[in-house]
Amino acid sequence: MIAIMVGTAALILVLSVFNGFEGLVKSLYSSFYPDLKIIPASGKQLTLTAAQLAKLRAVKGVHALSLVVEDKALLLNGEAQSNGYIKGVDAAYTDVTGMKEHIIRGAFDVGNAEHPKLVLGGGIENAIGIQSDRSLEPITIYTGKPGSVDAADPMQNVSRGDVQAAGAFVIQQEFDNKYVLSNIGFVKSLLGMAENRYSAVEIKIASAEVTDVQQNLRAVLGKAYVVQTRYEQNQSLYSVMHTEKWFIYAILSLVLVVAAFNMIGALTMLVLEKRADISVLHALGGTRGFIQKIFLSEGLLLAIIGGGTGMLLALIIVLLQQQFHLVPLGGASFLIDYFPVSLHLGDFILVGSTVVVIAFIASWIPARKAAQQQFLLRSE
Repeated sequence: MIAIMVGTAALILVLSVFNGFEGLVKSLYSSFYPDLKIIPASGKQLTLTAAQLAKLRAVKGVHALSLVVEDKALLLNGEAQSNGYIKGVDAAYTDVTGMKEHIIRGAFDVGNAEHPKLVLGGGIENAIGIQSDRSLEPITIYTGKPGSVDAADPMQNVSRGDVQAAGAFVIQQEFDNKYVLSNIGFVKSLLGMAENRYSAVEIKIASAEVTDVQQNLRAVLGKAYVVQTRYEQNQSLYSVMHTEKWFIYAILSLVLVVAAFNMIGALTMLVLEKRADISVLHALGGTRGFIQKIFLSEGLLLAIIGGGTGMLLALIIVLLQQQFHLVPLGGASFLIDYFPVSLHLGDFILVGSTVVVIAFIASWIPARKAAQQQFLLRSE
């Protein structure tokens, strides 16, 4: 029972930690990636007329819609430089994402097309050596123009702009070291994009099913556009997290298998000790199936008590960790200083089912042996 209890508690605790980290990563990604994103089926740009945008805003479930453009850029501050992506956003961008919540210096202000401003990722800010809320000199931005490169004068295919920094954000390194945000009109002028051309449309949905809104948007747009959910925008990340969780579950289930060997040994010894009692039961009319059922019930009882106690123990530990942060997370560079944990009902059902199945298999071996032995009340 103790072995089963420890194995069950360990499995629940590790899965809860995994759930905690998964939830944390998803919350960080949700601050940058929208609920739904419209991208072109081919190429880097899409075309949307005012009539099409009006139809998109009228789709049931669409709460806010933001138009964005982005491309690679080189940022210079004196001799310091950094490569990244410049992303032009409109006034509705903060309604679609949670970017405002991650501003660490200055303010989220991208200005306008005539007087643009920059909001830099913390990694890029550090790379070019400025503090966004104190910088007096503008940052120089270089981007490429569409079309073929003129080998005689390559600079003819490069656009330049000088922009004042307004703030900096920190979400996680993937974004902090890659993106700077500015006004969509300014970025479109740098890239030479037409008025109705965009890189993507980012959408926040209201209280509706994501898949329903996705299907409605596809019906409005047609096959020339791709509508992605947040999962589809980061499919590789979510697939890896899902695979890792099942891999950890499989490894830790081996702890329960070891506990099952203890159960087999204990029940086998019980069968040997109770040989005379088994013969008496048989003499009183007990069938082989009845005797087998007794030992199966014994094994399942051990599993239920041990597994239930382990789940209760894991529940208490998780609640204490959530409340008091008993187990710290090493290192000072992460967003939190303790192990995040989260309980999911599905994990309890999964672990409980695993315990019962393993216990049944472990109990069946000695129970079968007990039912098949010769029944003798007296030996010569």
